[in-house]
Amino acid sequence: MNKILIITHTGDNFSIEKVTEYIDQNGCEVIRFNVDEYPLKNKLSTTFQDGKWTTTLETPDKKHRLDDIAAVWYRRAYNIGSGLREEMDEKFYGAAMGEIRNTLFGFLESIDVYSLGKPSVYRRLDSKEEQLKIADKIGLKIPETCVTNNPEEAKQFIVKHQNVVAKMQTGFAIYEDGVENVVFTNVVNEDKLEELDTLLYCPMQFQKKIEKKKELRVTVVGRDIFAFEIDSQQSDAAKIDWRKDGVNLIDKWVPTELPSDVEAKLLELLDVYHVDYGAIDIIVSPEDEYYFIEINAAGEFFWLDNLTEGNMISKSIADVLCDKAPRRSNEVLVQNA
Repeated sequence: MNKILIITHTGDNFSIEKVTEYIDQNGCEVIRFNVDEYPLKNKLSTTFQDGKWTTTLETPDKKHRLDDIAAVWYRRAYNIGSGLREEMDEKFYGAAMGEIRNTLFGFLESIDVYSLGKPSVYRRLDSKEEQLKIADKIGLKIPETCVTNNPEEAKQFIVKHQNVVAKMQTGFAIYEDGVENVVFTNVVNEDKLEELDTLLYCPMQFQKKIEKKKELRVTVVGRDIFAFEIDSQQSDAAKIDWRKDGVNLIDKWVPTELPSDVEAKLLELLDVYHVDYGAIDIIVSPEDEYYFIEINAAGEFFWLDNLTEGNMISKSIADVLCDKAPRRSNEVLVQNA
Protein backbone atom coordinates (compact mmCIF):
# COMPACT_ATOMS: atom_id res chain seq x y z
CA MET A 1 0.00 0.00 0.00
CA ASN A 2 1.44 3.39 -1.03
CA LYS A 3 1.97 5.82 1.84
CA ILE A 4 1.21 9.54 1.51
CA LEU A 5 2.84 11.91 4.00
CA ILE A 6 0.82 15.02 4.93
CA ILE A 7 2.72 17.88 6.57
CA THR A 8 0.32 20.01 8.62
CA HIS A 9 -0.48 21.01 12.22
CA THR A 10 -3.01 20.06 14.88
CA GLY A 11 -5.16 23.16 14.31
CA ASP A 12 -5.61 22.74 10.56
CA ASN A 13 -9.13 22.70 9.15
CA PHE A 14 -11.30 19.81 7.96
CA SER A 15 -9.83 19.86 4.44
CA ILE A 16 -7.20 17.42 5.73
CA GLU A 17 -9.90 14.91 6.64
CA LYS A 18 -11.61 15.28 3.24
CA VAL A 19 -8.39 14.71 1.32
CA THR A 20 -7.56 11.79 3.62
CA GLU A 21 -10.93 10.17 2.86
CA TYR A 22 -10.21 10.26 -0.87
CA ILE A 23 -6.67 8.99 -0.36
CA ASP A 24 -8.15 6.05 1.55
CA GLN A 25 -10.59 5.42 -1.31
CA ASN A 26 -7.60 5.35 -3.68
CA GLY A 27 -6.14 2.51 -1.65
CA CYS A 28 -3.32 4.55 -0.11
CA GLU A 29 -2.33 5.13 3.51
CA VAL A 30 -1.97 8.57 5.11
CA ILE A 31 0.78 9.47 7.57
CA ARG A 32 0.05 12.80 9.25
CA PHE A 33 2.99 14.82 10.55
CA ASN A 34 1.83 17.66 12.82
CA VAL A 35 4.81 20.02 12.90
CA ASP A 36 3.60 21.87 16.00
CA GLU A 37 4.23 18.61 17.86
CA TYR A 38 7.84 18.52 16.64
CA PRO A 39 10.17 18.06 18.43
CA LEU A 40 8.46 17.64 21.83
CA LYS A 41 6.06 14.87 20.78
CA ASN A 42 7.23 13.85 17.29
CA LYS A 43 10.71 12.45 16.77
CA LEU A 44 12.25 12.59 13.29
CA SER A 45 15.41 10.63 12.46
CA THR A 46 17.34 10.14 9.22
CA THR A 47 20.26 7.71 9.04
CA PHE A 48 22.73 6.60 6.36
CA GLN A 49 24.44 3.31 7.06
CA ASP A 50 25.24 0.09 5.20
CA GLY A 51 24.73 2.03 1.98
CA LYS A 52 21.09 2.90 2.68
CA TRP A 53 19.14 5.95 3.83
CA THR A 54 16.33 5.40 6.32
CA THR A 55 13.98 7.94 7.89
CA THR A 56 11.57 7.36 10.74
CA LEU A 57 8.86 9.50 12.29
CA GLU A 58 7.82 8.49 15.78
CA THR A 59 4.55 10.03 16.93
CA PRO A 60 2.79 9.45 20.27
CA ASP A 61 0.69 6.81 18.49
CA LYS A 62 3.01 5.01 16.09
CA LYS A 63 6.45 4.71 14.52
CA HIS A 64 6.47 5.27 10.75
CA ARG A 65 9.04 4.58 8.06
CA LEU A 66 9.25 7.62 5.77
CA ASP A 67 12.00 6.55 3.36
CA ASP A 68 9.51 4.41 1.41
CA ILE A 69 6.64 6.89 1.08
CA ALA A 70 5.12 7.48 -2.36
CA ALA A 71 4.29 11.20 -2.14
CA VAL A 72 4.18 14.23 0.16
CA TRP A 73 1.62 17.01 0.59
CA TYR A 74 3.34 19.99 2.18
CA ARG A 75 0.16 21.63 3.36
CA ARG A 76 1.15 23.82 6.34
CA ALA A 77 4.09 24.33 8.71
CA TYR A 78 2.53 26.41 11.50
CA ASN A 79 3.73 26.66 15.11
CA ILE A 80 6.84 24.50 14.71
CA GLY A 81 8.31 23.82 18.14
CA SER A 82 5.15 24.69 20.04
CA GLY A 83 5.74 24.61 23.79
CA LEU A 84 9.52 24.39 23.48
CA ARG A 85 10.20 27.84 24.95
CA GLU A 86 8.67 26.79 28.25
CA GLU A 87 10.80 23.64 28.38
CA MET A 88 14.31 25.08 28.04
CA ASP A 89 16.63 27.88 29.05
CA GLU A 90 15.75 31.01 27.03
CA LYS A 91 19.37 31.55 25.99
CA PHE A 92 19.31 28.28 24.03
CA TYR A 93 15.84 28.70 22.50
CA GLY A 94 16.79 30.69 19.39
CA ALA A 95 19.61 28.32 18.48
CA ALA A 96 17.42 25.27 19.06
CA MET A 97 14.63 26.64 16.86
CA GLY A 98 17.13 27.30 14.10
CA GLU A 99 18.27 23.68 14.22
CA ILE A 100 14.69 22.41 14.37
CA ARG A 101 13.62 24.37 11.29
CA ASN A 102 16.77 23.51 9.38
CA THR A 103 16.35 19.81 10.15
CA LEU A 104 12.65 19.71 9.26
CA PHE A 105 12.92 21.74 6.06
CA GLY A 106 16.10 19.91 5.07
CA PHE A 107 14.21 16.65 5.34
CA LEU A 108 11.29 17.98 3.28
CA GLU A 109 13.57 19.31 0.54
CA SER A 110 15.50 16.06 0.28
CA ILE A 111 12.55 13.67 -0.02
CA ASP A 112 13.08 11.97 -3.37
CA VAL A 113 9.44 11.39 -4.26
CA TYR A 114 6.65 13.50 -5.72
CA SER A 115 5.83 16.48 -3.50
CA LEU A 116 2.74 18.67 -3.71
CA GLY A 117 4.48 21.78 -2.40
CA LYS A 118 7.88 22.31 -0.79
CA PRO A 119 9.35 25.00 1.48
CA SER A 120 11.58 26.24 -1.35
CA VAL A 121 8.60 26.45 -3.71
CA TYR A 122 6.63 28.44 -1.14
CA ARG A 123 9.56 30.81 -0.67
CA ARG A 124 9.85 31.39 -4.40
CA LEU A 125 6.13 32.06 -4.74
CA ASP A 126 6.40 34.64 -1.95
CA SER A 127 7.85 36.97 -4.59
CA LYS A 128 4.90 38.93 -5.92
CA GLU A 129 7.25 40.76 -8.28
CA GLU A 130 8.34 37.54 -9.98
CA GLN A 131 4.72 36.38 -10.19
CA LEU A 132 3.69 39.53 -11.99
CA LYS A 133 6.65 39.45 -14.37
CA ILE A 134 5.96 35.82 -15.32
CA ALA A 135 2.21 36.45 -15.67
CA ASP A 136 2.89 39.43 -17.92
CA LYS A 137 5.37 37.45 -20.02
CA ILE A 138 2.92 34.62 -20.72
CA GLY A 139 0.20 37.08 -21.69
CA LEU A 140 -1.95 37.51 -18.60
CA LYS A 141 -3.16 41.07 -18.03
CA ILE A 142 -1.80 42.65 -14.82
CA PRO A 143 -2.42 46.05 -13.17
CA GLU A 144 0.07 48.90 -13.45
CA THR A 145 2.41 48.22 -10.50
CA CYS A 146 5.13 49.86 -8.42
CA VAL A 147 7.08 48.07 -5.69
CA THR A 148 9.23 50.50 -3.72
CA ASN A 149 10.50 51.88 -0.44
CA ASN A 150 11.17 55.25 -2.11
CA PRO A 151 8.46 57.72 -1.04
CA GLU A 152 9.03 59.92 -4.11
CA GLU A 153 8.61 57.00 -6.54
CA ALA A 154 5.38 56.02 -4.80
CA LYS A 155 4.07 59.59 -4.88
CA GLN A 156 4.77 59.93 -8.61
CA PHE A 157 2.99 56.63 -9.28
CA ILE A 158 -0.06 57.71 -7.26
CA VAL A 159 -0.26 61.14 -8.91
CA LYS A 160 -0.08 59.54 -12.36
CA HIS A 161 -2.73 56.89 -11.77
CA GLN A 162 -4.96 58.74 -9.26
CA ASN A 163 -6.78 55.64 -7.98
CA VAL A 164 -4.17 53.36 -6.44
CA VAL A 165 -4.27 50.52 -3.92
CA ALA A 166 -1.45 49.67 -1.53
CA LYS A 167 -0.76 46.19 -0.23
CA MET A 168 1.87 44.21 1.60
CA GLN A 169 3.66 41.46 -0.29
CA THR A 170 3.38 38.94 2.52
CA GLY A 171 0.67 37.80 4.90
CA PHE A 172 0.95 40.75 7.25
CA ALA A 173 -0.51 41.33 10.69
CA ILE A 174 0.24 43.63 13.61
CA TYR A 175 -0.27 42.33 17.13
CA GLU A 176 -1.36 44.66 19.92
CA ASP A 177 -2.35 43.42 23.36
CA GLY A 178 -2.60 39.89 21.99
CA VAL A 179 -5.02 40.92 19.22
CA GLU A 180 -4.18 40.19 15.59
CA ASN A 181 -4.82 43.08 13.21
CA VAL A 182 -4.48 41.94 9.59
CA VAL A 183 -3.19 44.54 7.13
CA PHE A 184 -5.58 44.47 4.17
CA THR A 185 -5.37 46.13 0.76
CA ASN A 186 -6.27 49.82 1.01
CA VAL A 187 -6.84 52.74 -1.34
CA VAL A 188 -4.18 55.46 -1.41
CA ASN A 189 -4.93 58.80 -3.04
CA GLU A 190 -3.19 62.17 -3.29
CA ASP A 191 -4.60 63.25 0.08
CA LYS A 192 -2.34 60.69 1.76
CA LEU A 193 0.92 61.50 -0.01
CA GLU A 194 2.53 62.94 3.11
CA GLU A 195 1.94 59.68 4.97
CA LEU A 196 4.23 57.88 2.54
CA ASP A 197 7.43 59.18 4.11
CA THR A 198 7.49 56.17 6.44
CA LEU A 199 7.73 53.97 3.34
CA LEU A 200 11.47 54.39 3.69
CA TYR A 201 11.39 51.85 6.52
CA CYS A 202 9.26 49.21 4.82
CA PRO A 203 8.63 48.68 1.07
CA MET A 204 5.10 48.23 -0.25
CA GLN A 205 3.40 47.28 -3.48
CA PHE A 206 1.21 49.87 -5.21
CA GLN A 207 -1.14 49.08 -8.07
CA LYS A 208 -3.55 51.02 -10.20
CA LYS A 209 -7.02 50.34 -8.81
CA ILE A 210 -9.02 48.08 -11.13
CA GLU A 211 -12.77 48.61 -11.05
CA LYS A 212 -14.46 45.32 -10.23
CA LYS A 213 -17.33 43.68 -12.04
CA LYS A 214 -16.52 40.56 -10.04
CA GLU A 215 -13.63 38.83 -8.31
CA LEU A 216 -12.49 35.29 -8.96
CA ARG A 217 -10.75 32.68 -6.88
CA VAL A 218 -9.32 29.98 -9.13
CA THR A 219 -7.93 26.83 -7.55
CA VAL A 220 -5.72 24.78 -9.85
CA VAL A 221 -4.80 21.22 -8.91
CA GLY A 222 -2.66 19.44 -11.47
CA ARG A 223 -4.57 20.07 -14.70
CA ASP A 224 -7.94 20.59 -12.97
CA ILE A 225 -9.32 24.11 -12.68
CA PHE A 226 -11.98 25.13 -10.16
CA ALA A 227 -13.14 28.72 -10.71
CA PHE A 228 -15.52 30.65 -8.45
CA GLU A 229 -16.72 34.24 -8.58
CA ILE A 230 -18.20 36.75 -6.19
CA ASP A 231 -19.72 40.19 -6.52
CA SER A 232 -17.57 41.77 -3.83
CA GLN A 233 -19.13 45.17 -4.52
CA GLN A 234 -22.35 44.12 -2.79
CA SER A 235 -20.58 44.73 0.54
CA ASP A 236 -19.18 48.13 1.44
CA ALA A 237 -16.53 46.49 3.61
CA ALA A 238 -15.39 44.19 0.78
CA LYS A 239 -15.20 46.68 -2.08
CA ILE A 240 -11.41 47.01 -1.91
CA ASP A 241 -10.47 43.72 -0.27
CA TRP A 242 -13.12 40.98 -0.08
CA ARG A 243 -11.31 39.39 2.88
CA LYS A 244 -12.47 42.27 5.08
CA ASP A 245 -15.98 40.82 4.92
CA GLY A 246 -14.96 37.27 4.05
CA VAL A 247 -17.08 35.63 6.75
CA ASN A 248 -20.31 37.24 5.53
CA LEU A 249 -19.48 36.53 1.89
CA ILE A 250 -18.44 32.92 2.38
CA ASP A 251 -21.70 31.51 1.01
CA LYS A 252 -21.98 34.08 -1.80
CA TRP A 253 -19.36 32.48 -4.06
CA VAL A 254 -20.66 30.67 -7.13
CA PRO A 255 -18.96 28.44 -9.73
CA THR A 256 -17.97 30.21 -12.93
CA GLU A 257 -16.29 29.51 -16.27
CA LEU A 258 -13.03 31.04 -17.42
CA PRO A 259 -12.27 32.03 -21.01
CA SER A 260 -10.26 29.23 -22.61
CA ASP A 261 -7.25 31.47 -23.22
CA VAL A 262 -7.15 32.50 -19.54
CA GLU A 263 -7.36 28.84 -18.48
CA ALA A 264 -4.47 27.96 -20.79
CA LYS A 265 -2.31 30.77 -19.43
CA LEU A 266 -3.01 29.81 -15.82
CA LEU A 267 -1.92 26.24 -16.55
CA GLU A 268 1.18 27.64 -18.24
CA LEU A 269 1.86 29.69 -15.11
CA LEU A 270 1.89 26.52 -13.01
CA ASP A 271 4.08 24.87 -15.65
CA VAL A 272 6.63 27.66 -15.27
CA TYR A 273 6.71 27.24 -11.50
CA HIS A 274 6.55 23.46 -11.86
CA VAL A 275 3.85 23.17 -9.21
CA ASP A 276 0.56 21.30 -9.05
CA TYR A 277 -1.36 23.59 -6.71
CA GLY A 278 -2.15 27.27 -6.83
CA ALA A 279 -4.94 29.49 -5.50
CA ILE A 280 -5.17 32.40 -7.93
CA ASP A 281 -6.88 35.77 -7.41
CA ILE A 282 -8.31 37.51 -10.48
CA ILE A 283 -10.28 40.72 -10.94
CA VAL A 284 -12.75 41.00 -13.83
CA SER A 285 -13.29 44.61 -14.88
CA PRO A 286 -16.60 46.07 -16.13
CA GLU A 287 -15.10 45.70 -19.63
CA ASP A 288 -14.69 41.95 -18.99
CA GLU A 289 -10.92 42.12 -18.87
CA TYR A 290 -9.31 39.50 -16.63
CA TYR A 291 -6.53 40.88 -14.39
CA PHE A 292 -4.17 38.47 -12.69
CA ILE A 293 -3.49 39.64 -9.12
CA GLU A 294 -1.51 36.84 -7.48
CA ILE A 295 -1.04 33.13 -7.00
CA ASN A 296 -0.95 31.64 -3.50
CA ALA A 297 1.20 28.53 -3.15
CA ALA A 298 -0.86 27.19 -0.24
CA GLY A 299 -4.02 29.29 -0.43
CA GLU A 300 -7.11 28.02 1.35
CA PHE A 301 -9.73 26.14 -0.63
CA PHE A 302 -12.04 24.55 1.96
CA TRP A 303 -14.92 27.05 1.66
CA LEU A 304 -14.98 26.62 -2.12
CA ASP A 305 -14.59 22.85 -1.85
CA ASN A 306 -17.89 22.82 0.06
CA LEU A 307 -19.56 24.39 -2.98
CA THR A 308 -18.57 21.51 -5.24
CA GLU A 309 -20.52 18.27 -5.39
CA GLY A 310 -18.56 15.74 -3.38
CA ASN A 311 -15.69 18.06 -2.38
CA MET A 312 -14.06 17.76 -5.78
CA ILE A 313 -11.05 19.95 -4.96
CA SER A 314 -10.13 17.54 -2.16
CA LYS A 315 -10.62 14.62 -4.53
CA SER A 316 -8.39 16.24 -7.12
CA ILE A 317 -5.63 16.76 -4.52
CA ALA A 318 -5.92 13.13 -3.41
CA ASP A 319 -5.82 11.88 -7.02
CA VAL A 320 -2.66 13.87 -7.76
CA LEU A 321 -1.00 12.61 -4.57
CA CYS A 322 -1.94 9.02 -5.37
CA ASP A 323 -0.76 9.33 -8.99
CA LYS A 324 -4.31 8.87 -10.27
CA ALA A 325 -4.25 12.17 -12.20
CA PRO A 326 -1.69 14.00 -14.37
CA ARG A 327 0.98 15.80 -12.38
CA ARG A 328 4.24 17.65 -12.95
CA SER A 329 7.13 15.40 -11.95
CA ASN A 330 9.36 17.01 -9.31
CA GLU A 331 11.46 14.28 -7.68
CA VAL A 332 14.84 15.47 -6.39
CA LEU A 333 16.83 12.93 -8.41
CA VAL A 334 16.23 11.10 -11.65
CA GLN A 335 15.22 7.57 -10.83
CA ASN A 336 17.51 4.76 -11.90
CA ALA A 337 16.43 2.97 -15.03
